[in-house]
Amino acid sequence: MTILLINGSLRAGSTNAAVLATAHDLDPYTVVYPGLAGLPHFNPDDDRHPLPRPVYELRTAINMSEAVLFCTPEYAGDLPGSFKNLLDWTVGGMEINDKPCGWINASPRGAAGAHAALRTVLGYTGADIVAAACGHVPVTQADVDPDGVIRVPAVRDRVARVVRAMRQYLS
Repeated sequence: MTILLINGSLRAGSTNAAVLATAHDLDPYTVVYPGLAGLPHFNPDDDRHPLPRPVYELRTAINMSEAVLFCTPEYAGDLPGSFKNLLDWTVGGMEINDKPCGWINASPRGAAGAHAALRTVLGYTGADIVAAACGHVPVTQADVDPDGVIRVPAVRDRVARVVRAMRQYLS
């Protein structure tokens, strides 16, 4: 049972990417979605067959997974524009409808605005938000090894708890 991991940050070496790399390191039945930067700007006129290839690939990845776990930063009190763009592309496809979803908040400051907005958008799309798979796991660059994975035991344990909660929900 595959959990799709979606990073809301475009920043190279972001702590959000490290959290998801760690989730994948802990659970090999996860898949990291790599296409955020390649998605076209959302335009409802383009949300029809044939879909732009990157959108088709996003929707296929969501459809083929049993659950989705997000990790996104907060910019100016809200979701980053590129990540909101990804979410906008999920509205018309219905692949995320009833799909179990959760998130890890990696910001040391909390990023409450971004996660409130994420909850709103996921609710609008009909996603099944798994409360036990939504967690705050503060991460700093000092926690991330040069390979982009977190090796700090306490942080790894907190990431593992979120992934385990999603696995338990799926079983």
